[in-house]
Formats: sequence, C-alpha cells, structure tokens
Amino acid sequence: MFNSLNQHYLQPIRSFNRAARLLLLMTIIDGVILSGWQLFFNFYMLQSGFARDFLGLVNSMPSAAGLVFGILAGRVSDRIGRKASIIIGITFASLFMMAQITFRQPVIIAASAFLTGVFNMLFIVSQAPLMMKLSDKENRTMLFSLNYGLQTISGAVGSLFAGQLPAVFGAMLNVSEHSAMAYRAVLITSVLLGTTSLIPIWLMKEPKTAPQTDAGSGSPSIRPASGLTALTVKMTLPQILIGFGAAILIPYMNVFFKDKFNISDALLGLLFSLSSLLIGVGSILAPRLSTRVGGKVKAVVATQFGSLVFLLMIGFSPFLWLSSVAFLLRTTLMNMATPLYSAFCMEHTPEHQQGFVNSILSLSWNIGWAVGPYVSGVVQERYGFTPLFIATAILYFLAVTLTWNFFVRLESHLQTSPLEVPAPMPPATQE
Repeated sequence: MFNSLNQHYLQPIRSFNRAARLLLLMTIIDGVILSGWQLFFNFYMLQSGFARDFLGLVNSMPSAAGLVFGILAGRVSDRIGRKASIIIGITFASLFMMAQITFRQPVIIAASAFLTGVFNMLFIVSQAPLMMKLSDKENRTMLFSLNYGLQTISGAVGSLFAGQLPAVFGAMLNVSEHSAMAYRAVLITSVLLGTTSLIPIWLMKEPKTAPQTDAGSGSPSIRPASGLTALTVKMTLPQILIGFGAAILIPYMNVFFKDKFNISDALLGLLFSLSSLLIGVGSILAPRLSTRVGGKVKAVVATQFGSLVFLLMIGFSPFLWLSSVAFLLRTTLMNMATPLYSAFCMEHTPEHQQGFVNSILSLSWNIGWAVGPYVSGVVQERYGFTPLFIATAILYFLAVTLTWNFFVRLESHLQTSPLEVPAPMPPATQE
C-alpha cells in the first residue's frame, strides 16, 4: 500500500518545481477567498430587491463576455505569456467584482459583470497552458488534479468560514444577518482578500516557451491545421452540452436548497464546504482512477455517468438529508473528471496553440453559461426547478456519450504509441 501511495502520489508531488508550488499556493488562496462570493452573491442580489430574471442576466454576463472575447483572450495569453495574463486577469476581475456590489444601477452592475468575465477569461485560459509548462509526463496528471483538488478543498474551508460571516457582520453593523448589507460586507471582504493570490504568481518565474517542435521526435511540428481543428471541435462538443446543463442549474443550487428545505446560511455553508472537500479528495484520487480503468477518457466517462442518478435524486427527493447526500456524491463524481479532461486536451495540443485551444474550450463552455442562467431564472419563476433537473440530466448524458464515442478508441490506440504527443485524430467521417 505504501509503495502504491509513494509511486502514484508522493513521487509526482515531490517532483514539482518551485513555480508549480507557487501556482498551487495561488490556487489555495483563490479557492478560500472566492468561495464567499460564490456562496452569497445570489443572496445579496435578491435581498437588494433585484428580481430573479435580472439575477439570471447578471450571472450570464461573465460567460457572455467569455463567448465574445474568449478567443482573443487565448491569443493574448499566447502572445504576452501566462504569468502576465494571470496577473492582469486577477487584478481587473477583482476591480469589476467590487463594482458589482458598490453600485445600485442595473446597467452598471450588468456591465461590471461582463467586464469581470472578460478579465476572468484571461485568467482561466492561461492556467492549463501554464501547468503544461510547469510539469512533465510523469507529474502532469497529478499537477492538474492537485490544482483542481486544492481549489475545491480550499473552497471547502472558505465556504465553512464564509457561512459564519453574515451573522458576524450582521452583529457588527447592527442589521439582520440575512440583510443585503451583511451579505455585501462578506462579498467586499472576499474580494479584497482574494487579491492576495497575486503574491505567489508575482514571485513565480515562468519558463520560456519551447520551440514549435513535435514532442516525440524533436522535429518541427507538422500537425495539420485541419487535424487540429477536427480534434478541437470534438473536444468542444461535450463541453457545450455540459456547460449548458450546468448553467441552468448549478449557479442556483444554493437557492434550490433555500426554497425547498428552508436551509439556514450556516448549514448551507457547511453543505457547500463538504461538497468542495469531497471534490478535492476525488480530484486527487482521479489520477489513480485513470490508471486503474485504463485511461483519462474512461475515467471521465465513468465518473460523469455515475453522477446522473444522484443529480435526479437531488431534485426529486423529499428529504433534506437524502438530497444533501446526493448533492455531495453527484458533485464529487461529476467534478473528478474535470482535471483529467483538461490534461487530455492540452496533451493533444501543440504548446504554442494551447492558449488558443484552451480559449476555444472555455468558449464552448461559456456558450451555455451566456444564456443558461437567464433561461433558468425565467423557468424558475414559472415552473420551478423540476424541468431544470430533467434537462440537465439529459444534456449530461448526451455529453458523456459523445466523449466515449469520440475519444475512447483514440486514447486506447495512442497509449501504445511511443510519442508523448500523438498525431491528430482522424476526421469524424473516417471513423
């Protein structure tokens, strides 16, 4: 058992360089602090008197920005470097998050949410290419999984801590802990502390971009543009389906528990904290699962498919305890696949195009998020959450089916190849 632990976990972690460790520190800070924003922004908006359809519009704005500027963000990241892109992204995203809770005018709030999405996209599309530069074949899967896992584990700590803050600020400001003022104080604190994640990334030294060569032979890259395009399209289709399925439901999961079970803020914080903790643990175990089932794609399909029954259990269980357990299991299984899929996509992309391709993947995710939260707000007003759970389950099932059909045979074939970065996948018409 110890030998397996050492081989699959300890050795890859020990092999991380200083820059990779600084990246993980940035991830921890970001996860702890921003969990407060994710937990209470919806409540702040509702308690401030804004309607749910406007809340849906605001929640759609960051993804709409990603949809419009995603490719440009990827090109900028490829041009100026990953470190500079992350610093710019965090700085200006934080400024516009503050604007969302400083002003009361709907137009300014929506515009600030849009601009938050623009700079957050620059941050997002730079992370995976940076992790590729900071890792090698032996520790890459562990770095991707540990980065994702630490983000959620730190989010668990942050959610647990943030769940207590409305009561603290309510007492300090002599207002109700469920008031807009108390929630606003939590959000301001979260954003200001979140900017400290700039410190480790500032201290990092980004490795130089490698020459545009084939990873296996050292010769100039000859990957045909048409092959890369076909592969990228196949990577994006499951993301579009999952993105839309998530967008119409996940941002409002806290509202669902409030509406259906009248759950307290403290208990809600505990639930989301446990959820993040389990996602983190699951993500760290994901590399081992990938080895056991025979590849990243098989692990992605297994975990995402297994989450569907728990998704439906959340929406249709009449008991808080059962819905909560299903919420924890569904979230863990669905999110275990995220770092594996990200690593799989980056491994199949030349380094000088990773920012661009990662922006395409983010854009495909944002297609759903650009309209999904608004659609969800309208559906909630008229029909409640039931149709949203059914639609999300169907979309997830279709995405899992496409992932299996597109990639499982490709990955099985490439595992026998001596090249670390394989040739492009054949077009769909040739399969």
